[in-house]
Amino acid sequence: MNVNLTAIAGFLAGHARVLDRRRYDHLMGNGDAASVLAALEAYRNPDGGYGWGLEPDLRSPESQPGAALHAFEVFEDIAPETAPQAVALCDWLGSVTLPDGGLPFSLPLTLADATAPWWEGGDADTSSLQITAISAASAHRVAAHDPAVAAHPWPARATRYCLDTIQALDAAPHAYELAFAVRFLDAVYDREPRAAGLLKRLGEHIPADGRVPVEGGAEGEALRPLDFAPHPGRPVRDLFEPDVIAADLVRLAGEQHDDGGWSVDYARISPAGALEWRGAATLRAVEVLRANGMI
Repeated sequence: MNVNLTAIAGFLAGHARVLDRRRYDHLMGNGDAASVLAALEAYRNPDGGYGWGLEPDLRSPESQPGAALHAFEVFEDIAPETAPQAVALCDWLGSVTLPDGGLPFSLPLTLADATAPWWEGGDADTSSLQITAISAASAHRVAAHDPAVAAHPWPARATRYCLDTIQALDAAPHAYELAFAVRFLDAVYDREPRAAGLLKRLGEHIPADGRVPVEGGAEGEALRPLDFAPHPGRPVRDLFEPDVIAADLVRLAGEQHDDGGWSVDYARISPAGALEWRGAATLRAVEVLRANGMI
């Protein structure tokens, strides 16, 4: 299955944020880390956190845990270069972490317009495994090349919460919670003795074909093998047969539209968010396909 690379830059020009265009340029070897960080800075608040729609379905300007994971993705992109903003983000996350070590799913909004109901209705006083796990996973991937993040106390604090909460699960979690917990365990696999057993246990909730329907999501919405295990050579890949991953790579490549971009199968909340998700989904598709030798 061939990917039409020549159409992607043009698609991003018409559909994507400057941030995703800069990230794509950097990914393809045509940009630089400084330009990527400059684009990310537009979403940063004085407290060190991020808002302003960095999470496309959460348009409110104040800093939110849901935006932090996307900022960490950018800090991971620029490796081996580092940015002091990554440590400042850890400081902010530490300031909103609850006593048990977890992050709330969302904080009170200053602007609810154009924001998804799940973000608007988040409980600021209860820890969320879903948001803590994916934020911590992203932070650990940044820590692999950023010693300042690796030494910061917040990732270790969040890690303890995630490990304890995953160990206490007694039923299959929601699809996104499952995927983010799996990705967290993969990120800490080499340094946390409990991770291997917990990853194997969570893998029992993933069907053989790797397709996990999203309860309460849009019609037909589901997570796929590459949502759990996007990169080769990682322990999480052992949860899937090689032909399942191969088939999902073919699926992902084949979902490129004639206009050069990819789409998402979850609910569209606002015109801006729907547009931005297509740009973000296209960047992610290229990243995953490139990492797996399909581009």
